Amino acid sequence: MSIEFIPRSLEPVLLKAAGEFPAVVLVGPRQSGKTTLLSHLFGGKYSIVSLEPPDVRLAAQSDPRGFLHQFPAPVIFDEIQYAPILLPYIKEAIDSRRSQPGQYILTGSQNLLLMSQVSKSLAGRAAILKLMPLTRREITGAPGLSFPWEGAAAPGMPLQSPADLWWQILRGSYPELAANPERDAHLWQADYIQTYLERDVRNLRNLGDLTQFQLFLRALAARSTQILNLSDLARDVGIAVNTAKSWISILEASFLVFILRPYYANIGKRLIKSPKVYFMDTGLLCYLVGLRDVNHAVAGPMGGAIFENWVVSDLYKTYLHRGEEPAMYFWRTAAGSEVDIIIDTQAGLVPIEVKLSQTPRPEMAVELHSLLNDLKGRALPGFVIHPGNVVLPMGEGVTALPVSRL
Repeated sequence: MSIEFIPRSLEPVLLKAAGEFPAVVLVGPRQSGKTTLLSHLFGGKYSIVSLEPPDVRLAAQSDPRGFLHQFPAPVIFDEIQYAPILLPYIKEAIDSRRSQPGQYILTGSQNLLLMSQVSKSLAGRAAILKLMPLTRREITGAPGLSFPWEGAAAPGMPLQSPADLWWQILRGSYPELAANPERDAHLWQADYIQTYLERDVRNLRNLGDLTQFQLFLRALAARSTQILNLSDLARDVGIAVNTAKSWISILEASFLVFILRPYYANIGKRLIKSPKVYFMDTGLLCYLVGLRDVNHAVAGPMGGAIFENWVVSDLYKTYLHRGEEPAMYFWRTAAGSEVDIIIDTQAGLVPIEVKLSQTPRPEMAVELHSLLNDLKGRALPGFVIHPGNVVLPMGEGVTALPVSRL
């Protein structure tokens, strides 16, 4: 089945990197569209070699120089983590013609091992970019749309009914599902998790029985958007705290989750130092916690957490697809005052609260006003993001904004 190409925000960044660096490394989770994007941008000029098939992998491992001679630059090596032995030989080839950009494009779906190898072999020679599942901007055909705090008056994305919005949240944002609305999302997600466990987890850690790891994954999904308490999580799953820490590293390395850390500021208040965990894709999050129905998702106990995860992950992916590391945090004091998101921009700090209600009320802005007072001079006007369709002033320095305008 051919999949319709969806324009990606990363395209201009990727083209620029390939025009300036000898190598480009594009990392991201399985099925995020890396090969499709590279084929679209470079397919006419570059040969594409997948290193996943065992025979190709064996050829690369047994004779790296001969393999590179067989597939000369410009070339795209897909899933380079299967043959990291190639990296020092790619460095050798690059150094023989250092001034020539765009020689090699490498993709990988395991960040931890791959970045360690790349930093050793290709330091100063490679641009490293990340491609995640689709953002809302990409799904709606507006990949370059700016944020409300960036000065340009943007019209926002098309308004969605609550049912359509939650349908998208439950399906998630992997390109194969977005391009094929009739595809059964639950079956696709079940297959994705099983493939992830069998391939990525076994490659990153030699785990014998994956059952307990899957229990851990589901327990972590139930704690999405919460302050991460490793001791409680480990106790509930029946593993050691160090094991829980190691397994979260696996999930980060394979881009299933990302960590949001607290923002620190010297304001004389005790701040929470533990991070929060978010899932990169809400479709997989909903699958892991057993949600398949829109009404159950909205009205259930995780409705607010899932909507918050969707907003936070979309912001996170949007920054990554601009070629930037997201400068995103949350704010929580020991007294319990909390703001969901702080974005550290050049102009100042943008505080954001995410609320599930379609009816913004003044009390939703209380924490934002408290933060604006605490960080006076550093914080920009804040936003209450909601799934409704009204823009509403919420007191000085705070605006309620539909998620379609974010």
